Amino acid sequence: MKLNFKKIIPHLAVFVVFIVAALAYFHPVLSGKKLYQSDIVQYKGNARQLIDHRETTGEELYWTDAVFGGMPTYQLGARYDYDIIDGLDRALRFLPRPADYLFLYFASFYVLMLVMRVDWKIGLLGALAFGFSTYLIIIIGAGHNSKAHAIAYFPLVVSGIILVFQKRYLAGFVLTALAMALELQANHPQMTYYLLLTLAILCIAYLIDAAKKNILPHYFKSIGIMIAAVVLALGTNAANLLATSEYSKESTRGVPNITINAQGESVQKTSGLDYDYITEYSYGLSESMNLILPRFAGGGSGETFDEDSASRTQLSKINPSNLSEEELDYLNQLVSLSQRKYWGDQAIVEAPAYLGVSVVFLALLSLFLIRGRLKWWTLTAIVLALLLSYGKNLSWLTKLFIDYMPFYSKFRAVTSIQVIIELCVPILAAIGLWQFFNEKNSIEIKRKALLYAGAGFGGLLLIIAFLGSYIFNLTGPFDEYLLDFPQLGSRYVKALEADRFAMIQEDALKALLYVGLICGALYLLLSDKIKEVAVLAVCGGVILFDLISFDLNYVNSDDYVTAREYAFAFEKTEADQTALEDQEHYRVYDQLADPNNSGRAAYFHKAMGGYHGAKPRRFQDLMNFYFMNPEGNQSTQMEILSMFNTRYFLIPYQGQTVAQQNPEAQGNAWFVNEITTVEDQNKEILALKGLDANQTAIITEDQKELLNNGSLEIGRDSTAFIELTNYKTEQLTYKSSNTKDGLAVFSEMYYPHGWTATIDGQEVPIAKVNYSLRGLFVPAGTHELIFTFEPEIVQTGSTIMLISNILLFLIVLGGIILAFKKKKTT
Repeated sequence: MKLNFKKIIPHLAVFVVFIVAALAYFHPVLSGKKLYQSDIVQYKGNARQLIDHRETTGEELYWTDAVFGGMPTYQLGARYDYDIIDGLDRALRFLPRPADYLFLYFASFYVLMLVMRVDWKIGLLGALAFGFSTYLIIIIGAGHNSKAHAIAYFPLVVSGIILVFQKRYLAGFVLTALAMALELQANHPQMTYYLLLTLAILCIAYLIDAAKKNILPHYFKSIGIMIAAVVLALGTNAANLLATSEYSKESTRGVPNITINAQGESVQKTSGLDYDYITEYSYGLSESMNLILPRFAGGGSGETFDEDSASRTQLSKINPSNLSEEELDYLNQLVSLSQRKYWGDQAIVEAPAYLGVSVVFLALLSLFLIRGRLKWWTLTAIVLALLLSYGKNLSWLTKLFIDYMPFYSKFRAVTSIQVIIELCVPILAAIGLWQFFNEKNSIEIKRKALLYAGAGFGGLLLIIAFLGSYIFNLTGPFDEYLLDFPQLGSRYVKALEADRFAMIQEDALKALLYVGLICGALYLLLSDKIKEVAVLAVCGGVILFDLISFDLNYVNSDDYVTAREYAFAFEKTEADQTALEDQEHYRVYDQLADPNNSGRAAYFHKAMGGYHGAKPRRFQDLMNFYFMNPEGNQSTQMEILSMFNTRYFLIPYQGQTVAQQNPEAQGNAWFVNEITTVEDQNKEILALKGLDANQTAIITEDQKELLNNGSLEIGRDSTAFIELTNYKTEQLTYKSSNTKDGLAVFSEMYYPHGWTATIDGQEVPIAKVNYSLRGLFVPAGTHELIFTFEPEIVQTGSTIMLISNILLFLIVLGGIILAFKKKKTT
């Protein structure tokens, strides 16, 4: 088989362009610097025990006790045997991070364009428009790497599906299997869920088209091939998927253990997250304009107005000497809040989800040129994603999906569903430009399309630029408080509104210029005054200048640190050093940061806290009931921390940091004098209030059956002890002595999967006590007790992965052999 290098060279050149573009945008990585990503820094704290263990021993760790009192590492970057897809993914991400993700954006979208038979030059432009979309850059800057990773493979998965529908069954099967395997490898279930929602709409569009064309047998054959490819992809990721599924049931994403709140009132038990938590970040209805005018709601939450702004000028007229100290403090708070440029509905916004006005215009143009399934698939997906991103601002639709759409309630931050728009709009833009260039549409159709799209879009921008202050509500969330403060009042609010509209007007005028340049180029093409290459140059220049210049406001060279600073992202304090001098096994409670939303403590210690989007549910329940509840009392908090053997509290004190020792820490294990049996977990968690964990253990009826068949007469003599004699993260060895049968309580997080316990070599059941800890019935005498974590789910998953990878390799190999044979005979 001879390769046609003339056909290959343009594609190779395109990939070189992608490499250069990715490295150019993230150019500080070439000098060894690292992009400071806040979420990744927190991850490094959470996962340090896992990473250190891997580097030291060469073995994997599937349990960590460095965060939340203990949890599996399945969502902390655990690796599995026979994970061939991980190796393939790392090979594709050969550029230094985070340029590797940007390159993946480009390359994956370009493959989709080739599959859709778009000219390579337009495919190049479409890929750059997709990759530099502001949201896709912002998530990299914030450290949402797994999200960026998953989104990068979206176009590749769509490519495989379309190949199958094009009757290129073998190639489509292989690409779908590989692309979906890579998508699952990225390990962001929420993004994959949104991709599947998009694909479902695509398949419905193809079904309608197949019914019209009377080709349903081909359609259902294609669906069967796709299902087989996806099943194989699932198999290549079996260990992670099975382990994640197991853990999710015990995390905040699973069904709650309890049906009451901290006040003991009944609450509805759901199979996912709470409605308020799901919709905490909901897109404002007017914020939809951010997709084409980036500062329609003011930009990011961290941005403030310039010194020469109207509102700043108004503030300069206030004489602070006329105010009391209390009034001055309140004024400063109001000014700080009101000077944020962002004035939309969300609590925090890193940056607008800007698509590029020129990209949106080309997508609009495409709607006048293309027909059939592509148009209706992308348009339906865009509209649905936009409506669902409104969350609580369109509650009837959101609640409908939460109640009836499988797994929808597992995910928060509904604004994230706009990734579907980020995918579909550049597809439409590229296809629209391609349709404008080819001869399928007459000159007259193209002129009408350009006229309708240009006049309609340009007219909208003109109205916004010159009449927007009369049309749109420019009121910010704190304006009513400003009106009530005499020194600010209506003059200051009007100045703020003027500043807000000034941003909108500036963006609208810029948008008019960009759209005008593209319209002009397309008109000259129709008039045969310029060639397609010149049009592409104009479109490319406008799109890249528009997107990159805006992206650089949020992710730029100021966001990088040296490799050393990155490696030591957490600074060791005096308090940390004091606690680290203690070589025993214990936990710390870090009050130098938010204990429940920081990986700082886990970087140095075994922490009673951490940072993760899916915390162990039992840990979170304890926090909700006794730490975040205003009625929570300090003695119960201390008792809970003590029963997890929290020996040190890291606290700020007089400008320094102190490791305050907890004399009440229970130790690693202890015998109790009595057991209090309760009916269910509702009563169990409530019974922790006022508990003396050293004397009493709380247990539910079902767990009591695991302790000596439910027949318990326990106690401890005056010399009874139980001590940790050998500590390994996944194996804990204890020695105990007690002349009475006893219930031993262990200061380790209860997790019902993977852990086994033995007493003198004989396996015994592990019970849940005190809602969150492990308990064992220990017969009288001296014994050796061993807890071991050997998750069967990982072993099972790894075996499935091995079989699936072998099968996928054989299919790929068979496909290559068939391709060579077919080429030989032609």
